[in-house]
Amino acid sequence: MLFQQRFWEPIRTGAVTLTFRRWKRSQVVADRVYRSSAGRLLVTSVDVVEAAAITNAEARRAGQPDAEALLADLRGSKGYPIYRIAFRYLDEPDPRDELANDADLSADDVDAITKRLARFDRASTHGAWTLAYLEAIAANPGRRAPDLAASFERETQRFKTDVRKLKNLGLTESLRIGYRLSPRGTAYLEALRAD
Repeated sequence: MLFQQRFWEPIRTGAVTLTFRRWKRSQVVADRVYRSSAGRLLVTSVDVVEAAAITNAEARRAGQPDAEALLADLRGSKGYPIYRIAFRYLDEPDPRDELANDADLSADDVDAITKRLARFDRASTHGAWTLAYLEAIAANPGRRAPDLAASFERETQRFKTDVRKLKNLGLTESLRIGYRLSPRGTAYLEALRAD
């Protein structure tokens, strides 16, 4: 979930525990953890609400002074339902970060990663891509995602979705602009080259 920077610190301190979104359909599910610009959040409930039912107290829990200001700030088509999303900030390490920093790969680890990447390649509608993306990111740390996507003749958002799969395996890290290989990703490529 995306939040404006002004909400990051109130989310981390627990002052903001609600958000309202105008979506065609819900983009989040209760009892799941989501990554946001403010950190990892556990969504505790998701409900559709009428605009008139939003209270000033709820608006304050969403970081707004009152319901009127909250509704004025809501983005999305006026015809879409309004979702009230309750969440709590998780002040704990992101398992993906811990995995990304684990560069001590056994032969079994390398084999498991290779098998997982092969599954991604087989399921792809645009052919094998995983190793080519890893090599490109290794050679171009911090290069803009649209530029990397263009080098593969891929649409930027689809390219980013694929790179997210690599990130979920702990192989890449997002930078403010672009990506780089994680220590785990670097160790994986080095293990492949050593064979």
